[in-house]
Amino acid sequence: MTPPTLGLLLAGGLARRMGGGDKPLRTIAGRSILAHVIERLAPQCDGLVVNANGDPDRFAGYGLPVVADSVPDFAGPLAGILAGLDWMAVHRPETEWLVSVAADTPFIPDDLVARLHEARETQGVPLACAASGGWTHPVIGLWPVRLRADLRHALTVEDERKIDRWTARHGCASAEWPVTPVDPFFNANKPEDLDEAERLFATLPPA
Repeated sequence: MTPPTLGLLLAGGLARRMGGGDKPLRTIAGRSILAHVIERLAPQCDGLVVNANGDPDRFAGYGLPVVADSVPDFAGPLAGILAGLDWMAVHRPETEWLVSVAADTPFIPDDLVARLHEARETQGVPLACAASGGWTHPVIGLWPVRLRADLRHALTVEDERKIDRWTARHGCASAEWPVTPVDPFFNANKPEDLDEAERLFATLPPA
């Protein structure tokens, strides 16, 4: 049985390659990318939280808590993960696990949480991340709340910014997904990726 897991939607990036703004609020197949991610991830989780900096009201229509980084100067996805773990420790103390997902990945698989838990249990390590097409996706990962103090120390004292360097300290399992018919971890980084995402949606069978 999959342990209760809170979902964290990482929407705190600066979107430089997209020309700025909020990538997750760009539209694909008639809805925002964020709406697609929520639809896929929500059934797998015991609640969702958005990590984003700036005015939280721009996400008000989704009805989810919005938590900003506590580490200044856009310290990257590890800062967002720490923010999610800190929020969970206060508001959901009974929950021990957080799954993080980039909020610009509209094809997230419906077995993500279960397979990440299976991978870390099988390999006997506390962390897990997704992989596809021979690439690991450190941002798409599973995090235990018990490591949040260590993560805070890494970010604020050691100035660590690389996810895979920090996870290597503790042990991180990898769960692999196929890339056909669509890579489930395709993300929209550039304007032309929005066109590609539209094309990919058209190839998928109806939900």
